Amino acid sequence: MTDLHSPTSRPGAASGGPSWIDRWRAILGALTVVEDERGVEDELLRAMCAPGPEGGIDRPRVVAFVNAHAMNSAVTDPGFADAVAQADWVLRDGSGMRMLMDRLGRAPGLNLNGTDLIPRIVARHAGRRILVLGTRDPQLSIAAARIRDELAPGAVVDAMDGFRAPQAYLEQARAFAPDLIVLGMGMPKQEQVAQQLRRALARPCLIVCGGAILDFLGGGATRAPAWMRRLGIEWLYRLAREPRRLFKRYVLGNPLFLSRARRYAAAVGQQRSSA
Repeated sequence: MTDLHSPTSRPGAASGGPSWIDRWRAILGALTVVEDERGVEDELLRAMCAPGPEGGIDRPRVVAFVNAHAMNSAVTDPGFADAVAQADWVLRDGSGMRMLMDRLGRAPGLNLNGTDLIPRIVARHAGRRILVLGTRDPQLSIAAARIRDELAPGAVVDAMDGFRAPQAYLEQARAFAPDLIVLGMGMPKQEQVAQQLRRALARPCLIVCGGAILDFLGGGATRAPAWMRRLGIEWLYRLAREPRRLFKRYVLGNPLFLSRARRYAAAVGQQRSSA
């Protein structure tokens, strides 16, 4: 039987480390798939947002989102891949991941992108302590104020920009003792900071890798029209607005992801046929 994880059959094993096939396998193995909106509300959000020790939670937990760009990044950045795979919840974001799941014969579940889900997580922390780490002013201050005044009324909110060394975030989190930490630093920094926070904090809290969420909340970025979001082509809207920054991620990255998805599915199929 061929085992993609065995030293003799694993691509890249000669170099002594896991291949990108292994890294994708670990991330997909950690994926939480939610089939319907009832599952999001009654199971996923309830489990994520249980109030600390009262809900039987005794440690920090991490939420990560994976899209085509994340999977491409996992190919070249083993540390990032490990950080994502170690999250307590790994959620599918985007049509590229749906295509990959379809190719593997796996149910893709709902598209759970952070821009839509994170405000719902924040809302469940009304009256609690929320730390937002990422982006810069004025977006950061506006986002923090919106969280305090609109999304989570009564919350005590603290904020720090996303351009510090990880140690600064660890010290801020220890001092503030948040129930929720929202990271808006972008990949791969936020995923790596999330794991450092999880190891460093001695109290329960939820740590969410939020990408551009603070820019959206702070008015520094805008959502695509609803019809584009329904069709799974919000990336086209973002590319049109920021072509220079996002050209590599989408114009080059999307075809590369699809090619890798085919290769990964073929490798998985070969393993199954050899079993």
